[in-house]
Amino acid sequence: MKKSIVWMASYPKSGNTWTRIFLANYIANATEPVSINQSYHVALGDSITKMYRMVAQSPIDPANIEDMLNLRPLVLRGIVANNADINLVKTHNARVVARDVPLIPDELTRSAIYILRNPLDMVLSYARHYGMSHEEAVYTVSHPDNANPPDAETVTQFMRSWSDHVRSWTTGKSPYPVLVLRYEDMLVDPKTCFTKVVEHLGMPVDEARLDRAILFSSFKELSEQEKKQGFVEKSQQSERFFAKGQKDQWKTDLEPRLVKKMKHTHRKVMKQHGYLE
Repeated sequence: MKKSIVWMASYPKSGNTWTRIFLANYIANATEPVSINQSYHVALGDSITKMYRMVAQSPIDPANIEDMLNLRPLVLRGIVANNADINLVKTHNARVVARDVPLIPDELTRSAIYILRNPLDMVLSYARHYGMSHEEAVYTVSHPDNANPPDAETVTQFMRSWSDHVRSWTTGKSPYPVLVLRYEDMLVDPKTCFTKVVEHLGMPVDEARLDRAILFSSFKELSEQEKKQGFVEKSQQSERFFAKGQKDQWKTDLEPRLVKKMKHTHRKVMKQHGYLE
């Protein structure tokens, strides 16, 4: 099978959606912003129940983790069967083996774009998205067995703790290139960061096109679109998907004892990526 998958990988609420919407606008190169509800056309999700049902060609039970894992290699092979040079695939899975099934198989992977965010800010967005208290979210993203449970729309996603997830994608020898971006750098200098994304995918960098795609995927634009038309990726537990999109919100919104707990649990990885001195 062709090694054509380029993973758009991140822990939830770390900038994956923003990056995919930027790419949707850059690829479209239109004079009007691409609808946020069409961005999924740019990068397929690797956990969409519909895809597993199509491969199985029969009714499936998303709650049957064993069966879904057995179907996963077939789902991913189905994605690369189009023989395209690049197939963008969104994932929140850690780069690990789950019950003897490699979630991110080397033999189908061309490269990866990994986006990480300061976990002190990420956990606030995580809590809002999943309808949790801040304390529940801190516990959840720090648990080594953290996973998104299956539902009618998605199969189980194996994320593990934030530190475990980041390590899985950014450390050790990789048989393929991995572009690592920090959400905070994307906020401060989107042009440089998104240029790296375009170059990583082997597309020509056109400055006017780049500027327009950045404008069309700005937080203001995405927030206004969500107000008018809603957003298919918004969870039922949250009022909106695009809330603030800022950095350092934790300084005012996260209790000091929870900040201390997060720093204690994730200190090593936070320090490695410039979130702690």
